[in-house]
Amino acid sequence: MGSIFSAIGRGINAIIGAIANVIMTVVSVITTIIVTIFDVIMDIICCRCFGSRRSGRRTGRSRGFGSRTSRGTGGI
Repeated sequence: MGSIFSAIGRGINAIIGAIANVIMTVVSVITTIIVTIFDVIMDIICCRCFGSRRSGRRTGRSRGFGSRTSRGTGGI
């Protein structure tokens, strides 16, 4: 009789463990999705804030070099 109850207990334990694993997997996937969305949003914000400043500096430098070369060739 004890072995029957033990087998039933093991079966219930296995079912509960499987359900817990499924719930943990779902929570892990949802967490990963939320973190990924947050990372993408932060990348977009950082590219807009810092990317425009960097590109502005680059074009400013290239204009500065362009004006120097035109001044140099005009003087010669």
